[in-house]
Amino acid sequence: MAGILAVNAGSSSVKLSLIGDDDETLARHELDAASLTSAPGELRQALSQGLEPADAVVHRIVHGGDRFFEAVRIDAAVEASLRELVELAPLHQPKSLTALDAVSGVLPDIAAIACFDTAFHASLPAAARTYALPAAWRERWPLHRFGFHGLSHAWVARRAPEMLDVGDVSALRIVSCHLGAGASLCAIAGGISVATTMGFTPLEGLVMATRSGTIDPGMLLWLLEHGGMSERQVAHALEHESGLLGLSGTADMRQVLERERAGDPEAALALEVYVDRLRGGVATMAAALGGLDALVFTGGVGEHAAEVRWEAAAGLEFMGLAIDPDLNASVGKEAEITLPGSQVRVLVLRAREDLEMTRQARAVLTAGK
Repeated sequence: MAGILAVNAGSSSVKLSLIGDDDETLARHELDAASLTSAPGELRQALSQGLEPADAVVHRIVHGGDRFFEAVRIDAAVEASLRELVELAPLHQPKSLTALDAVSGVLPDIAAIACFDTAFHASLPAAARTYALPAAWRERWPLHRFGFHGLSHAWVARRAPEMLDVGDVSALRIVSCHLGAGASLCAIAGGISVATTMGFTPLEGLVMATRSGTIDPGMLLWLLEHGGMSERQVAHALEHESGLLGLSGTADMRQVLERERAGDPEAALALEVYVDRLRGGVATMAAALGGLDALVFTGGVGEHAAEVRWEAAAGLEFMGLAIDPDLNASVGKEAEITLPGSQVRVLVLRAREDLEMTRQARAVLTAGK
């Protein structure tokens, strides 16, 4: 095979990677998401610069709903279903579909495959999946935990055992920390997701760059009833004006850390709140696993923010977890940062959703689905 073109559409950019059979990255390009519609020639030019000779295209789709639990070849029926799922992810699904339309317009004769961020969490047990809501609601609507960042967590489930040199993963208990602009945790038992922090939407769980994470729903009802706010205003604030931005005035963890080191009280509080929710979430995930063998940090913050890793680990010593300060401070893209004597091994992994996507795409192509 010449390679598989992985298309990862985010909120502001589209990452294109051509991955060879041996998982080698043959070419890579990043486009502004708006250019897919405003300047379609940029996509054609990018594909002509080493990205075009692909055997298939695989797209990251945020939401598979209750229809798609594994990667699938995209045909007219699948595409129609993906568009019907927009209401479950109105901020994210349209970006994926825009990328699908744009790439298919340039490469119409190449097989297209969809991989889903929700699919890895289809294995959640009923107790972790179910909200304590009226039965009539649950029967009428899909009001349950979907979970997200599944492609990143699935990569951790595959890559971490290799780094740990664990052949039999059946008893391996991992907490995966995907910390980026969006952030979520996943409890992985024997390679399978058994708990995660994001829920029906990506708003639930940890504090993020601009998202609030878990808050009291009663407070939202109070704001609607007594605060004079509309549903749209509340939704916008929770998605775009909360999280690190709401606490410190910046959504960039690098700036938060710089200001915290300079003695800025708002930045210090933002970091404390962020780490407080992170520690609590890790402990919750470990409880779902009945213990912990490995803690994995990935994503932009997880890979690069040594202070966040250090502060998180400092509050988890009761679990027998300790990281080496020198290794933590000097880590590159991938490394183990465990302190000798720690009962829990700690890794930093580069987020490689593109490799997980191509692995799933090859499985679809090989099966002839």
